[in-house]
Amino acid sequence: MALDEFALLASLAALLVGLSKGGLPTIGMLAVPLLSMVMSPVKAAVLLLPIYVISDMVSVWLYRKDFSMPNLKVLVPASVLGIFIGWLTASYTSDSAVKLLIGCIGIGFCLNIWLRKTPQPTQGVDLKKGVFWGMVAGFTSFISHAGAPPFQVFVLPQRLPKAVFAGTATILFAIINLVKVIPYQQLNPYTVADLTKAAWLIPAALIGTYVGAYLTKIIHEKWFFRWVQIALLLVSIKLLVDGVQGLMQQGF
Repeated sequence: MALDEFALLASLAALLVGLSKGGLPTIGMLAVPLLSMVMSPVKAAVLLLPIYVISDMVSVWLYRKDFSMPNLKVLVPASVLGIFIGWLTASYTSDSAVKLLIGCIGIGFCLNIWLRKTPQPTQGVDLKKGVFWGMVAGFTSFISHAGAPPFQVFVLPQRLPKAVFAGTATILFAIINLVKVIPYQQLNPYTVADLTKAAWLIPAALIGTYVGAYLTKIIHEKWFFRWVQIALLLVSIKLLVDGVQGLMQQGF
């Protein structure tokens, strides 16, 4: 692996993380697969976690006035429980199976929206659904930083204003990423080299965060959510393909 190749892909991955934290949902999920081209997916997830945490600090400040407290009251405790389950089952969980599951959920959700003949009524914050999807978001975020699709499956039907949608996602995943630090450190201890690499990626992530926030403000609400759905579908297809390939390599 050439140093220039790693620097380019790592910087691009950090930029994608920043864009997602600035308010462009789902796009940050491409960061781990992108960086996995030059390192193992596990190391990629570990390396990017500090970038997520630092970007979260900026994005929380940017969206400090725009969020849905009813959603956070349900999703935060549920997602923390999902992280705990992911931590306990990390050595038994197949990363490929998780990717396959998330991919199927995301694709099914998009197809349901697009193929439905009658418009789906706006939904409120359902406690049972919130606990379930919050746990799934926490679990999948812990396994492969892929918590966005479960979050979107729960929140998109509520038709929140785009700033509130982006702010709710930002605050939720800021908490999730902070909670993941200690379990990640225990499962895959950070070295000085890891932290040094992460430090070099901070500028790209911060630039991405501000650019993402700017684009979120200027994009029309209709096209914002259309983009969210298209991005969700594309990432879900990517996860599905990765999951199938991984299971085939494992002999399933």
